[in-house]
Amino acid sequence: MATVDITGEQFASTVENNDIVLVDFWAEWCGPCKQFGPTYSAVSEKHPDVVFSKVDTEAEQQLAAEAGITSIPTLMAFREKVLVFSQPGALNAQQLEQVVDAVKALDMEEVHAHVARSQAEAAAVAGKQDGTQIPEA
Repeated sequence: MATVDITGEQFASTVENNDIVLVDFWAEWCGPCKQFGPTYSAVSEKHPDVVFSKVDTEAEQQLAAEAGITSIPTLMAFREKVLVFSQPGALNAQQLEQVVDAVKALDMEEVHAHVARSQAEAAAVAGKQDGTQIPEA
């Protein structure tokens, strides 16, 4: 599958409607981004079951800010709507393949359980900070 350019308006639906989504945050003026682009495109052809998307940080400044992008290129990977990988810097083809393979191999039941525990802990901490008592499960 070829890479797909997405905008802020398409970002949420792309992540929500696909099992695995990789996102390359890049800019035209960025040398490492230009070096990474062909690698990203070539690896995308080997994985038709994965959405390889690209976000131009110059055109989508609000999305880049919301995503916390401070360095480009930055690669993010989502699996079942969960951010499971985020790293700035260009990867070579072998490293990118390793990321794709690792994301595919994740035990998503375990990931979702971890997310649920983290959210419950955060809610408990927030409840204690505002004086609200949250019953223990």
